[in-house]
Amino acid sequence: MRFAVSKDGKTVGDPKIIPTPRDFNEGVMAFKRMAEELVDGMKLDAVAGGLPGPFDSGKTMIMNAPNLPEWNGKPLKEELEKTLGAPVFFENDAALAGLGEAIYGSGRGKHIVVYMTISTGVGGVRIINGKVDENVLGFEPGSQFIDYKENLTLEDMISGASIEKKYMKKPYEMTDPNFWDEMAKLLAYGINNTIVHWSPHIVVLGGSMMKEVGISIDRVKFHLKEIPCIFKQLPIIEKALFGDSSAHYGALSLIKNRPVSG
Repeated sequence: MRFAVSKDGKTVGDPKIIPTPRDFNEGVMAFKRMAEELVDGMKLDAVAGGLPGPFDSGKTMIMNAPNLPEWNGKPLKEELEKTLGAPVFFENDAALAGLGEAIYGSGRGKHIVVYMTISTGVGGVRIINGKVDENVLGFEPGSQFIDYKENLTLEDMISGASIEKKYMKKPYEMTDPNFWDEMAKLLAYGINNTIVHWSPHIVVLGGSMMKEVGISIDRVKFHLKEIPCIFKQLPIIEKALFGDSSAHYGALSLIKNRPVSG
């Protein structure tokens, strides 16, 4: 979990990073400890954060996050507001990172921005005019099926968790360039499918799998051009500007544009 504070409403301070507790109650207490440390006696105005997996309709709790099964269905918003004494707002973690990149980062100035994160899992979002596009249950481009014979999704094939499970190695321990080129090709197919569904001006790619030992964005662009596409002009493909801090800038935007009570 990555925590940061904005004191001026414009910039985000250096993050504090701790392991994510698997137990829900321990997670709530971790929020409390980190908030007390970072706020350092100041009044906490509002809290915003990103969480994996689909939410309930009111975005008060996560419902089906594969990596946090003990958090699913637990009243997280209620518990945090009670513990922190401030209003709390949630968004899907990939959507929040996409919002940060669309408003402050690589997608700034573009009307329709697609953000995809390739990390432990694979997620994404469509941002229109600086806002997360309307949806019923969220966006899950990582759940698109790439291999229908084996029922394998994009996330099954290129996520960090899937690679570790299949090869019994951390992704950064995989050093074969041919392996990473295959990952780039698979990602290119996923991006192609997303492009024809969402028709964006720009696709921004973030996440730990897009780092130096990982998927090359240049190879993604190469393979994307080789895939037959109904569109003759492809959108811009860029790496995320803020890296692991993209979601913090998305959280800042979420707080600044939160509904006004009363």
